[in-house]
Order: sequence, then structure tokens, then C-alpha cells
Amino acid sequence: MEISLAKIAIFIVLITILRLGWIILNWVWIRPKRLEKCLREQGLQGNSYKLLFGDLKQILKMKDQARSKPINVAGDILPRVIPFHHQMVENYGKNCLMWIGPTPMVIVMNPEEIKDIFNNLNDFQKTPKSPFAKFLMTGLLEHEGEKWTKHRKIMNPAFRLEKLKQMVPAFYDCCSQMIDEWKTLVTKEGSCELDVWPYLFNMSGYVISQAAFGSSFEEGRRIFRLQNEQAKYTVKLLFSVYIPGWRFLPTKMNKRMKEIENEVRVILKGIINKREKAMKEGEVTKDDLLGLLMESNYREIQEHGNNQKVGLSIEEIIEECKLFYFAGQETTAALLYLGDNKPDYDGLNRLKIVTMILYEVLRLYPPGFVIHRAVKKDTKLGNLVLPAGTQLCLPTILLQHAQEFWGEDSKEFKPERFSEGVSKATMGRITFFPFTGGPRICIGQNFGLIEAKMTIALILQNFRFDLSPSYTHAPFSVITLQPQFGAHIILNKL
Repeated sequence: MEISLAKIAIFIVLITILRLGWIILNWVWIRPKRLEKCLREQGLQGNSYKLLFGDLKQILKMKDQARSKPINVAGDILPRVIPFHHQMVENYGKNCLMWIGPTPMVIVMNPEEIKDIFNNLNDFQKTPKSPFAKFLMTGLLEHEGEKWTKHRKIMNPAFRLEKLKQMVPAFYDCCSQMIDEWKTLVTKEGSCELDVWPYLFNMSGYVISQAAFGSSFEEGRRIFRLQNEQAKYTVKLLFSVYIPGWRFLPTKMNKRMKEIENEVRVILKGIINKREKAMKEGEVTKDDLLGLLMESNYREIQEHGNNQKVGLSIEEIIEECKLFYFAGQETTAALLYLGDNKPDYDGLNRLKIVTMILYEVLRLYPPGFVIHRAVKKDTKLGNLVLPAGTQLCLPTILLQHAQEFWGEDSKEFKPERFSEGVSKATMGRITFFPFTGGPRICIGQNFGLIEAKMTIALILQNFRFDLSPSYTHAPFSVITLQPQFGAHIILNKL
């Protein structure tokens, strides 16, 4: 009897090992080769699949090489910002095949196909993120289907223009604090050299903290600092092959990421619980994003007979609050004129030339320089039939620099392209999408543009500036597009 039980146990172990072996073999070789054959039979060219890593090693090698030296201010930024994708399109054409580990990714640069991808939410979904990325942000950005529809509906009221208008004073206060700090740095001669990047980066985080949490501003600033640290860890992990279960190992980085996640949740839950208690006691809702979100959520629940399922849970509100911190991280450099008036919403809204300049900055330096989508089932796109398991890459920055769509001067800074609006500049094609497009267009785009206009208005009311001789032109990609060696200018007080 004992021998029989031992044999059964050995048999179960062997079957388990064989099954696990098959799953791994299918994941790292059989499935990728099957997908590669299907895509190549349809004419897609690209590198052959390499076991487990695909093109990841080459992508990282080219990124490191590109970052090793700066470029001329008037130089082409594409080989530096997105070297692998740029080379693939140069070598294999606008639709080509690359590999992110064992996952095939098709680069798409046809405006009509991009339009289809943006508009067909069910067929082209957000790509599944590494479990490590979920420490940083999820929320509306990652949801699909009915869950995305519910979150978007509840969040929309907080981002309407009439609500954003009420937040302009908070934008002004945060920007003014930065300006006052710069004034103290200017010498008696009335000038100084300054790397404005860390100031602008931190200021945008403080704007979000103030606009999101109002009276809980200091707690909001703490969250911003923690999320910024979390982002650095996340970037390191996103460019490595994810091994299932790795995040549960007690490595130093894993433990720190978990500590940050827990601290952010505790802070946010405390803020939310205070607001919830105040709302139940009949206090007036605050005009910050959290207050507006909770008010909209409460109204949605009440309109459906106090049905909690139609609203957002505390955990879902926490995730959306974390996502707020990525609404206004980009910064721009432009010219505008408001005289000595205090910038307000109506004044900012009339700045047509500034809007043109901001659009041109976003065309040349889109913060989100690529967009990814996943195909969950066999799906037709243009002349291609994409098999389930394929991912798509929409290289925003390549489209927005392409001579085919923007002319021979496509790499030059010419804001007048947008003098008659985006539709006229693009001739109705989907070739400009710094905020993505379709129903999933970024809910925070107006928030970001108002913040940028306010910042520029205050800077130019107080200073004039020139590019510093020590400035090094080196745009590079982290989660967003950033200056590798800062943004050094000579600041002159007016």
C-alpha cells in the first residue's frame, strides 16, 4: 500500500513537472514562433524572434548608446529618444514587427489604422502592465469595458472646464511660490543661471497636489514625492523580462516599493475618510479634484437608489487619486503676453498664440511618445489580420515628426502650423495625438494646458531668459520625455 502511494505521488510530481515544462516551452518558444509565422505570411518584416528576450537586449543597448552623448540643438531627436523604433521603421517600413520579450509587437504608422485603433475600444485594449507597474498607477488609465465606462462617467464632471476654472487660483498660488523662489536667486545684477527643470517638475507636482487635495496640500506633497520615487523603481523593472512570482521575493527594491505603496494608501485613505465624514455631516463639497470626484460618485450612487455597485469603492478612488499625479507632469517653453494682469481663466483662454506654441511643443516633444494596445482576439486592421496575443505600438513621436504628414520642415519649430487649429494642421488625419485619441482621449488634457499657460504667463511677467551656454540638448525617455541633463537658462529679472 505504501509503495502504491509513493508511486502515485511520483506520478503526480512528474505530470506536474511535464505540464509546467509545456507551459514554459509554449510561452517562450512555441507560441511566439506560431505568431511570428502568421504575421510574416502577411508581409510584415522585422527581426526574428530571439528566445525569451526578443528585441529587449537590443532595445536597451541602443537606448544606452543614444544616451551616452548629447545632440545639437537643431539635431534630429528621434535616434536619441526612440532609437530602436526609429531604426525599425527606417529598415522595414511603416508597418513592421518587433519583439517585447516573447510578445510580438506591430508598429503602426497609418493614420486611418490609428483612427480605427483609437475608436474600437473592444478590439484594441490597453496592454497588460507588469505587476510592478500597478504599484505606480492603475485607475482610469488601465481599465477596460464597463469598468472604464463607469469610472470615466463619474470622473468627467471633475474635469469639465467650468470646474477647472475654479482651480485656476490654486494653479496661480503654486506657480507664484516658484516665481518668488527664483526672485531670491537672481543676483544684484539682475540675472542668474538656473536649471529650471527640477523647479518645473516639482511645481507641476505641487499644482496637482493643491488641485487634487486642497486643504490636504502637505499630505499631497508627500504622496507626490513617494510616487516620484516609485516611478524610478518602476522604470528599472519595465525594461526587464518579467518572471512570474519575482515581485514576491524579499529583495530590497521589492520591499521598498511595497512600503511606498502602503504609505500612499494610508495617506489617501485618511484624506478620503475625512472627506466622506464631512459630506455625511452636510459640509459643502470642496472644489478640488478629490471633492468633485467624491461628489460625483455620491450623486451617481444616490441616483440609482443608493446602489453602491454603480459607484466607486474607496480602493477605486485611491487608485484614481494616484493617477492624478500624472496629469500635469509635462512642461513647455513658449512665449505669451498678458501685460501686468494677474492671469485668470478667461485671460489664459484668449491666448491663441500660446496655444499654437504649446501644440507645436507637444508635436515635437510629446511627453507620452509611444502608445501601446493589445489584441485579445483575432482582429482585422487594414489589410492585416492580427492574431490574438499580438500587441500594437503607435509611435506618437515618429508620426508627429514625419515629413510625409508635416512637410520638409517637419523637424522645425513652427507654431504657425496650428494657426487655424489642429484639424487644419493635420488635414483631418490622425497624425497629432499627444493626448491619445478617440473615446479614451486623456481626461486631463485641459488641466495640463491650463497649468502650462499659467506657468509661462507668470514666468514672462517677471523674467526674460536666454539659453545658457552650459545647456546640453539631450531629450531622453523615462516614463515621459524629459531633459537628461536639465534645462539650463540665464534668467534676467524684468
